[in-house]
Amino acid sequence: MMRTGLLLLVMTLFMAACAGGNAPVPPVMSDADQVEKVPVAGGSYTNISATQLHKLLVAKDFTLVNVHIPYEGEIAQTDAFIPYNELDKHADQLPADKNATIVLYCRSGRMGAIAAERLVGLGYANVLNVKGGMVEWEKLGYPIVKR
Repeated sequence: MMRTGLLLLVMTLFMAACAGGNAPVPPVMSDADQVEKVPVAGGSYTNISATQLHKLLVAKDFTLVNVHIPYEGEIAQTDAFIPYNELDKHADQLPADKNATIVLYCRSGRMGAIAAERLVGLGYANVLNVKGGMVEWEKLGYPIVKR
């Protein structure tokens, strides 16, 4: 089952790379999971569900960034904490490769959406935002870590 999911992801990435344009969105993981492309100046970002993030974390191959201020906890495996309104100042914490996948989240999804739009404006092509943020994550029973 894991190999099939990985194969689907690799095939999706390959087909999108050959097609040009924006980088791919993660494959739909089940009929219940949907992705939502959000057009913004300079391209688009993709909203994903907390359930999709949970599934993607099993074989994590992306940068996970908490953009919420003030700090109210985090999802395990978070790579960086960058305030949604200070992305430009902390570019050193972001992948140098503008095609790398970056997943953003905040408490409710609002700051994540603002940050996603900003990253697209900075030239990042594969930006995902967890719609509903940590609120949705907790509602589904997934844990929030507090430092």
